[in-house]
Amino acid sequence: MSDQIKHECGIAFIRLLKPLSYYQQKYGTALYGLNKLYLLMEKQHNRGQDGAGIATIKLDMKPGSRYISRYRSMATNAVADIFEYVQHKFVDIQENTPELMQDTEWLKDNVSFIGEVLMGHLRYGTHGKNSIESCHPFLRQNNWMTRNLVIAGNFNMTNVDELLEQLYELGQHPKEKADTVTVLEKIGHFLDDENQELFDQYKNEGFDNVAITHKISDHLDIANILRRSAKTWDGGYSICGMVGNGDSFIMRDPAGIRPAYYYYDDEIVVAASERPALQTAFNIQFKDVKEIDPGHALIIKKNGEVSMEQFREPTERLSCSFERIYFSKGSDVEIYRERKQLGRLLTDKILQAVGHDLKNTVFSFIPNTAEVAFFGLVDGVQQYVRNHQKDVLLHKKQDLTDQELDDLLSLAPRVEKLAVKDVKLRTFITQDADRGEMVAHVYDTTYGIINNHKDTLVALDDSIVRGTTLKQSIIKIVDRLHPKKIIIVSSAPQIRYPDCYGIDMSRMGEFVAFDAAIKLLTERGMWQIIEDVYTKCKASLLLPKEEIVNHVKEIYQPFTPEEISAKIAQIITPKGTVAEVEVIYQSLENLHIACPKNKGDWYFSGNYPTPGGNKVVNKAFVNWKEGNNQRAY
Repeated sequence: MSDQIKHECGIAFIRLLKPLSYYQQKYGTALYGLNKLYLLMEKQHNRGQDGAGIATIKLDMKPGSRYISRYRSMATNAVADIFEYVQHKFVDIQENTPELMQDTEWLKDNVSFIGEVLMGHLRYGTHGKNSIESCHPFLRQNNWMTRNLVIAGNFNMTNVDELLEQLYELGQHPKEKADTVTVLEKIGHFLDDENQELFDQYKNEGFDNVAITHKISDHLDIANILRRSAKTWDGGYSICGMVGNGDSFIMRDPAGIRPAYYYYDDEIVVAASERPALQTAFNIQFKDVKEIDPGHALIIKKNGEVSMEQFREPTERLSCSFERIYFSKGSDVEIYRERKQLGRLLTDKILQAVGHDLKNTVFSFIPNTAEVAFFGLVDGVQQYVRNHQKDVLLHKKQDLTDQELDDLLSLAPRVEKLAVKDVKLRTFITQDADRGEMVAHVYDTTYGIINNHKDTLVALDDSIVRGTTLKQSIIKIVDRLHPKKIIIVSSAPQIRYPDCYGIDMSRMGEFVAFDAAIKLLTERGMWQIIEDVYTKCKASLLLPKEEIVNHVKEIYQPFTPEEISAKIAQIITPKGTVAEVEVIYQSLENLHIACPKNKGDWYFSGNYPTPGGNKVVNKAFVNWKEGNNQRAY
């Protein structure tokens, strides 16, 4: 999108099911797991550029030996920085005793990060401090092996206050108010409970403490721990966890909001946030990669047993459609097809807007992320051209002159790349006016393509959140080409409501669609609607979240989508623009046609997949009305 927003974290998980010597013999390296973890993370670097971290667990280590390793980084290239740190541990060995690189038992006993269970995380910070303490994986330490817990995830909980209160009631005192800490401590509490119950059981049966330790490791009920832990969670999440003994899990929220994919065979169990990362790293086919079921956890016991266990009753599947439009890599074959379809489904609206005048229309796209949708739009226009040519040739061929026939056969969409994102300019000058001038030059353009005051320029964006970049940069630049008209097209519907499940879109005032609706209400003397919605939202915050409805929908109800689009066009048109500016958005109906398996559309429709979402949107409106710029959850 032309408006850059932070979003989705990424997870990577590997469990080696064979002894390390197996991978040394088959693949020629004891670092097989680490190499694959690096690939999984690097292939998902789009999901996190604020930081990264890894953790590994060694199985069956002797008492007194370190078996958990963790390293986190906030370097500019965090993934590379982490694996350079790990690689450095092998430099002296390779130079001085290279034969030891073949000795997997020695490496496991003497070098950190050589383990059978590996976890990686890529972080995009949506809110709060961006510090090394905010980077996953998070570690809960204990002298009992089966009480150690490491987690990393792609998640946001809407009810952190409620979860924190529950921890207080359990007697805990978390060090900070953050969903990562509350999730870690909640799972950790019930992990402790499970340990204690098993200890008491086996003690009563007469086992000594050493024997009990092994029996606990064998019989930890991970699914039960997750059921008890996640009972009151309200949010979107894919969470990866490792217990100190080697038991591990990847769990997904009941609505399937956040993505999680996995694959396993007799050598490995692997999971990630993106399917193509698994396909590339392990050379596996599309059909062999599965999704973790909503409300379920993929559980891998220390003995290598793999199962899919339900920990919460699945709700209606409302997987995030923004994953399909923008966030996930387009190299996933399903996402690629869906993005093309999103572009193709805009064809009729656009052709109507240009009066079907392809001779005087130039088609382009703005950010690179819109390129695949643009291919679909071009396909749609080309199909229209073929249908038009066929119709004329079948019914009017005898009436055509040679020139008209030539014109008909040469008809094709004029496709150009006009807006090019230049190198990132540093806005080092502090004055607002100067910064605005610098921002205006983030994009550059191709001159000499547009016929002055004659051509219409159609520019496809994948989504429009704030409209800031369009107003400050893109429209100014393409207006210099002197088109008659500029049509900005969004392959996503109007973004009207905040997200609370992991995307950095939490404040009402940041949405240009909301700004447009408020301006329309004010201009038409309907300001009382704003006051009424504020009163309802304020009152709703005193109710249990399960009873709250989204009152902010009433802000948009008086207007058609076209009226709001027209007002958005006015808002994003900079002063001095000569060309007429129009904005066209995707419809919700077409979004669901293009993405039939991922119908989570709360940012567009206001239909949140969890009760906490309704509380968040009402709180966001109250914050906006009161001039409070804080997050709403």
